[in-house]
Amino acid sequence: MTDRLIIPSNYDPILSVRKTEEAIKKIKDYFEDTLAKELNLSRVSAPLFIKPDTGMNDNLNGVERPVAFDVKGIGGDTVEVVHSLAKWKRMALGKYNFQVGEGLYTDMNAIRRDEDLDNLHSIYVDQWDWERVLNKEDRNVDTLKQIVRKIYGAVKETEKFVCSNYTDVPEILPEDIFFVTTQELEDMYPSLSPKEREDMIAKDKKAVFVMKIGGLLKSGIKHDGRAPDYDDWELNGDIVLWYPVLNRAFEISSMGIRVDEDSIVKQLKEAGCEDRKRLKFHKDLMEKRLPYTIGGGIGQSRLCMYFLKKAHIGEVQASIWSDEMIEVCDKANIKLL
Repeated sequence: MTDRLIIPSNYDPILSVRKTEEAIKKIKDYFEDTLAKELNLSRVSAPLFIKPDTGMNDNLNGVERPVAFDVKGIGGDTVEVVHSLAKWKRMALGKYNFQVGEGLYTDMNAIRRDEDLDNLHSIYVDQWDWERVLNKEDRNVDTLKQIVRKIYGAVKETEKFVCSNYTDVPEILPEDIFFVTTQELEDMYPSLSPKEREDMIAKDKKAVFVMKIGGLLKSGIKHDGRAPDYDDWELNGDIVLWYPVLNRAFEISSMGIRVDEDSIVKQLKEAGCEDRKRLKFHKDLMEKRLPYTIGGGIGQSRLCMYFLKKAHIGEVQASIWSDEMIEVCDKANIKLL
């Protein structure tokens, strides 16, 4: 149960548990305000669970099982806890009449029951889910890079805020973020696995946006899985930072320009998911009833962990861990909440 766990040698947390809790609140408040200003986002309320027949739940890599339960008050119908709000946000932008250049953000809380637990992965997921309306003609790589740079700017500004409040916390982010496609990574490191490629490029550049995730590479493999019905696989990516505490790449955000009426048909076919065309969300999308958007999720606990130089995500969020992991962490001075 702890074979995926990384234990840094001589780990000594910079902040106590109580100071950490105080810092988490400051970081979350500062970052979401900064992000909202950078991207012109308004905060909205969002669902914790949705009906499966709407087609609005995020299917992630296609194998994760959502947590589901029946609800007495709606005749015993089954609902699912959201995996993310990737599709719901797009529907909400249209329903709430957001215009081009405007967007929304919300707190997203999820339960991912099939997650493999380690330093970065918990069954409890908390992130800022955001989405912004754009013109169809702006569905291009230049737009994607522009938004990534704005998000990275908010991350950089928050790091400076954290370091000014907690002087023992080092400032380590580079000035700019580096852009690379998954195919370029495969060409650079053909003998390495996708995860190892991310480690290599993140260690070299310190802050990277890995683009074009979901489709097959020249080798016939995927860099990583992506559901076929929210991101356009040619216009998406992950923000990945180098994390010296664990000596590994550290993903803080998955995002992208969303599928349009053409790319969703192509990707559903490629993924063998053409049966989803009958679902309401997919019908609305193919019949052009939804706005064109860009959006993503930014991990709240991930960001706090990164800024505070913690060894385990359980040091910045209260979740469930195996007794073995709790014992190993305690011996290594890793104080799980």
